[in-house]
Amino acid sequence: MSDHWEQRRTCAEFRRQQISRRSFVRAGIVGTAGLSLADLLRNDAVAGPTEAKPVNSVIILWMRGGPSHIDMWDPKPDAPIDYRGEFGVSDTSVSGIQLSDMLPMCGRVMDKWSIIRSLYHDNAGHSAGDQICFTGYPPGPAPDQNIKPSCGSITAEQLGHLNPELPTYVMIPRQVPGTDSAYLGVAHKPFETGADPANAGPFKLPNFEIASGLTVDRLGGRRELLDGFDRLQTAADQSGQMEALDRFGQKAWDILCSPAAKHAFDLDREPEALRERYGFMPAFDPMASNRCGAPAWSQRMLLARRLVEAGVRLVTVDLRWWDTHVQGFDSLRRGFLPRFDKAYSALIEDLEQRGLMESTLVVAWGEFGRTPRVNKDAGRDHYPNVFSAAVAGGKVRGGRIVGSSDAKGAFPKDNPKTPQDVLATIYDHLGVDTSKQYLTSAGRPVAVLPHGEPIRELFA
Repeated sequence: MSDHWEQRRTCAEFRRQQISRRSFVRAGIVGTAGLSLADLLRNDAVAGPTEAKPVNSVIILWMRGGPSHIDMWDPKPDAPIDYRGEFGVSDTSVSGIQLSDMLPMCGRVMDKWSIIRSLYHDNAGHSAGDQICFTGYPPGPAPDQNIKPSCGSITAEQLGHLNPELPTYVMIPRQVPGTDSAYLGVAHKPFETGADPANAGPFKLPNFEIASGLTVDRLGGRRELLDGFDRLQTAADQSGQMEALDRFGQKAWDILCSPAAKHAFDLDREPEALRERYGFMPAFDPMASNRCGAPAWSQRMLLARRLVEAGVRLVTVDLRWWDTHVQGFDSLRRGFLPRFDKAYSALIEDLEQRGLMESTLVVAWGEFGRTPRVNKDAGRDHYPNVFSAAVAGGKVRGGRIVGSSDAKGAFPKDNPKTPQDVLATIYDHLGVDTSKQYLTSAGRPVAVLPHGEPIRELFA
C-alpha cells in the first residue's frame, strides 16, 4: 500500500472513532503530534482574503560560531603569515576573484554566487550576534533573549503559507538564539524538524511517525493529561479560544496526514548519488564524528532544498559549530571547509538544475568573523568588526564582490554593510514590507527593521 493511501487510511480510521477535535486537543495529541505546528497555523484565523503574494523562498545557511572570512571568502595572501594563516589562495571561474584554496568546488561555480566582504557590527557574543543577524536588533538583557521577532517569524506573519500543506517557516533541526517569534506570538514560531539529517540512519520526522502510528489505545494512554486540560477548558470555552484551538489542532492533524508534507520531509526519497554529491550520508561518512567537531550537516542542506521546492517560504539550516579558537586550521582543513565546499556547491548546482535559483535566495553566513591575527593556539577568536557572507539566487548576479576589507582583514575598507542590509535583501526577495510596525507586549510600536537597505550591488 502506498504511503499516500496509508496516510489517508490512518486519518480516516482516526475520524471513524468519532473523537472530536476538542478531545484531540484535550488528550494532548497536539502536544506530541505538532503543537508547534498547530500554533503556527493560528495566523490562518486572522489572515482573511489577501492579494496575491510572492512565491519566493529563502534558505539561510547559519554557520554558527563565526566562520573565518580570511580563511574562506576574503583571503589575504599578501599579509604577514600571522594574519594570512596557513591556507593559500586559488583563482575561480570569475576573473579577479580569489578564494581560499580549500574551496575549489565553490570556486568553479563562482559565476553563480557572490560575496559581501564588508559586513560589520559591534557585538562579539555568539547569542548576541545571532539576535542581530536574525532580527536586526540587539538582544535583551540576557544574550539569548529573543525580544524581537526573527526574519522567519516576520515572513510567516506577513506572507503566511506558500503551500497550505506545509509550515511557512522551518528550522533544521532546532531553533538557535534569534530565531523565535517574540511578541508576534506562538503562531509564528518556526517548525523544528527535531530529527536531524546529520545523524546516522534513516531520517524520520518524529511528528510523522506519531501521526502514522496513532491508535485509540495510544489516546487512552494519555489519560493522565486530561485532568490538566480539563481545568483549562472552562476558561478557554468562555473566551472562545477552545473552539479556535480545536480548529488549529485539526489543521495540524491534516498537515501531518498530508502526503505532500510527508513527501517533502522524506529525505530518503533522494537518489543516493545526489546525497553523496552534497556529502556522504552520515552512516558512511568518515568525517561525521571526527574530532574537528564538524557534523554531517551537508544532509541538512539537501533537506532545505526539498522544503523550498515543496513550498516552505523560509528554511534556516544550523551549520554549527565554526568556533575555531584552538587548532583552528586543523579543524577547518580536516572537516569544515571540505564539507562546506562540497555541500554549498552542490546546493547551488541542484537549485539551478531544478529551476529554483530565481525563486530561492540562499544566504550563507554566521554571527561574525574571526580575528585577523592568528592566536597562540593556532586559531582565531570572535571578531564582528568585519566579516563576509555568501549570497546566491533570486535577483543576485553571480561573480560579484560587494565591499572590501583592509589589507589585514581587520576593518571594512569600502562600501561597509550591516546585518540589517542583509535582512533587508532577504525581505526584498520575499516581498516583506519592512516599513510595517508591530506592537510589543508593552504596546510600543517597533518597525520590522531599525535601518537597512537591500544590497543592490548584488543585483547589478
